[in-house]
Amino acid sequence: MEYRQLGDSGLQVPVLSFGTATFGGGNDFFKEWGSTQVEEAKKLVNICLESGVNLFDTADIYSDGLAEEVLGKAIADHQRDQLLISTKATFTFGQGPNNQGSSRYHLLKQIEGSLKRLGTDYIDIYHMHGFDGNTPVDETLRTLDDLVQSGKVRYIAASNFSGWHLMKSQALSEKYGWNRYIGHQVYYSLVNREYEWELMPLGLDQKVGGTIWSPLAGGRLGGKFSRTKDWPNTGRVAGGGSPVPESGIEKEHLFKITDALEVIAGETGKSISQVALNWLLQRPTVSTIIIGARNEEQLRQNLGAIGWNLSLDQIKRLDEASEVNPIYPYWHQRQNLTLNPIPNFYK
Repeated sequence: MEYRQLGDSGLQVPVLSFGTATFGGGNDFFKEWGSTQVEEAKKLVNICLESGVNLFDTADIYSDGLAEEVLGKAIADHQRDQLLISTKATFTFGQGPNNQGSSRYHLLKQIEGSLKRLGTDYIDIYHMHGFDGNTPVDETLRTLDDLVQSGKVRYIAASNFSGWHLMKSQALSEKYGWNRYIGHQVYYSLVNREYEWELMPLGLDQKVGGTIWSPLAGGRLGGKFSRTKDWPNTGRVAGGGSPVPESGIEKEHLFKITDALEVIAGETGKSISQVALNWLLQRPTVSTIIIGARNEEQLRQNLGAIGWNLSLDQIKRLDEASEVNPIYPYWHQRQNLTLNPIPNFYK
């Protein structure tokens, strides 16, 4: 297993981490993802640890807390200091006007609930699951800094922020000497590369490590979708359980990518999903990719994405197949590279 630093910190994380959104199956939305219970979860955790995957990602809202409970029971027999646990808060959990957001009230309540469900005294990486535009940013950051000082949280991170959300947060943390976000959990895949337009350059400048969710575009790069296959009418994507909306993906764009993936999979002897994951591992700022699995077969398939690298030519072909015209002001900035230098792959 390869390990990388998470942003501007000393924390080493595996390049593949395990996501537990498939654990619990506690409501209709997450049942589409999976309903893994404790015994199966233990098997998956053991396979991960045998492979060097020691970072487990969850969230308070996954199956209304059941995912955290199942994960907590699945790791109970392992040494806590050999594991890294990431969880999140911000979205609605329970009833009432104060049971959502990143207010001090909500975060202090949610951290206690997560610690109890996970059966641990501390969280290694605590993410704000989204930006809360109703709560003052300094209230959120001061609360998170207090949680770090108390020992209940080791590091803080953001998720699904816009560029200005993240930059404002970093500026306030620097101003007051509070802990900064070291990571940003983001959606990024061959199908949707908008992360590269602003959030990746920001991550490079501010040393914020990327933690990638849904790297296979909500299952669309898992090998079931291609130009020569009928569009599936069953499964997670067809059932509306994909976190990536179909409305943002044109079939011809997807098929250009799967065409290139099929060719390169044949050249490398790897699966389509392994090629798609390996491409992500070559991108700047990417610290770790969250892989999910409902069973052992899917997990071992995803673990095969490491230990080898695509060639520069293969990466270039995938870049070209997945390229789209950026929106303003990014297309304008591309025309003025002497004023706005960006990584070579982005030209």
